[in-house]
Amino acid sequence: MSSRAGRLRRIFTAPLPAATKTPTKTTPPPPGTTKTPAKTTASLTATSETPAKTTAPLPATSKAPAKTIKRWSFNYSTPTEMVEQFKKFSDSNRFRSRAKLYEKAVLALAIAEKFSSIEEILEHQKQYKEISTETFAVRLITLYGKAGMFEHAHKLFDEMPKLNCERTVMSFNALLSACVNSKKFDKISGFFQELPASLGIVPNVVSHNIIVHAFCEMGSLDSALSVLDEMEKVGLEPDSITFNTLLFAFYQKGSYADGEKIWDLMKKKNVAPNVRSYNAKLGGLVSESRMSEAVELFDEMKTSGIKPDVFTLHFLMKGFCNAGNLEESKRWFGEIAKNELPPIRATYMIIIPFLVENGDFEMAADLCKVAFRRRWLIEPALLQQLVEGLVKESKIEEATELEELAKLKRKFQITLELPSSDKK
Repeated sequence: MSSRAGRLRRIFTAPLPAATKTPTKTTPPPPGTTKTPAKTTASLTATSETPAKTTAPLPATSKAPAKTIKRWSFNYSTPTEMVEQFKKFSDSNRFRSRAKLYEKAVLALAIAEKFSSIEEILEHQKQYKEISTETFAVRLITLYGKAGMFEHAHKLFDEMPKLNCERTVMSFNALLSACVNSKKFDKISGFFQELPASLGIVPNVVSHNIIVHAFCEMGSLDSALSVLDEMEKVGLEPDSITFNTLLFAFYQKGSYADGEKIWDLMKKKNVAPNVRSYNAKLGGLVSESRMSEAVELFDEMKTSGIKPDVFTLHFLMKGFCNAGNLEESKRWFGEIAKNELPPIRATYMIIIPFLVENGDFEMAADLCKVAFRRRWLIEPALLQQLVEGLVKESKIEEATELEELAKLKRKFQITLELPSSDKK
């Protein structure tokens, strides 16, 4: 244990670049990334590979009607009402089994920066019997982390023994994830070095994946790579999450050539690339404007039997937008609907300005209507430019409809004006 701790100490205490937040408006974050909702309005995260996800649903035993629970998120108008309703519904065993309802409430409050309300509803949960089960405690720790409330997450972890709740590697991993999600990177070193020995916990692959993710977030790619050596020394094999985290970091934050080395290492370790792996590589090709190679990779992906997801097509559409190719951009955008994939905001926020810039006002207006229905924020200046473009093409009816829709959406709080000479 002492030699292992020494190796970890050298990794963690190596000089690191300052942790900076690199905005990626249109790029899916690496697996396990969860931005703090209070500071982020959009995310492309594909959650199927999130290493921090350690919460399992609790059994549903409530007598409360399912309709009542399903309707919960639609009948409040203020954060205070949400908190009171949440606490009331928490008396239902069935409600407490719905982890997604908890997450939806916490993220909504975090976006509104109502952190005292988050504390109120999560602390309220300690009175229920489930608090003695680790999965329920982990859910609360994870939610505190996603809200950026690390001190609360740490406090709950420390309280678990008093709550008759066992701490295993699952709750240890939840605490590490809370560090990452709250950007408390300075805490991870001490926890990873000290807690396993003091609690009798053996870090597993998920634990190491979280450390890899943390180093990638900090921009310390060499340190992230060194964790693979540490895993090998303790008899752990990296999995697809390990490699996908590294692939996203090296292809898009490092260099494409370095990403290729990770790709080769992944194959050498007999870890098969999945859709996330290919998306990372596609992102790297797009960032270097190598679109013909990106299309070839897409074909290789399908030949390998891997079904593209919305992010795959997003990258290809984005690349052709960057290249100024209107027809190819529209073609790849159309593939999203053709493959019956759910749309994402980032795709629309790239294609709409590109359409307006290239004079395809009609398609841009149609996509704006979709954005309105989904309550996605669109820049007022872009909407004004679109309205003016429609008017210049004598599409007064379409321009008027867009203007009225914008006014109906209180969230946008904008005023559009049709050119006065064209008003009837």
